[in-house]
Amino acid sequence: MWAVFALLSALFAALTSIFAKVGIRGVDSNLATALRTGVVLVMAWAMVFLTNAQTGLGQIDRKSWLFLILSGAATGASWLCYHKALQMGEVSKVVPIDKLSVVITLALAFLFLHEKFTARSLIGCILLAAGTLVMVL
Repeated sequence: MWAVFALLSALFAALTSIFAKVGIRGVDSNLATALRTGVVLVMAWAMVFLTNAQTGLGQIDRKSWLFLILSGAATGASWLCYHKALQMGEVSKVVPIDKLSVVITLALAFLFLHEKFTARSLIGCILLAAGTLVMVL
């Protein structure tokens, strides 16, 4: 089931890029990010209450709070940079560079989470990076 959600994530991420590029015309990129974030916030909390997940708020430990806050800050920084890049550049060039996050994530997961980094992972990272270069040059 995780693969279905991952594919849906990719589909919605693609739509996000297209919708954002059209919507950002004539709008400050920071304002666009704030508007988009507001919609995400409402949707996320709606899902929390629809699934009755709010009961778990009191069970979150300090370490989880810290890393969820850091993750939120990283997301915000990513979105601010992404919208600025979209406003200034072509979607067909911005998105492949943004997706280098896959390569960076795998490297960080290896270094900090001690996840397996196999020959297949290395080849995949090289191909992703090479593909990105081909698409943006």
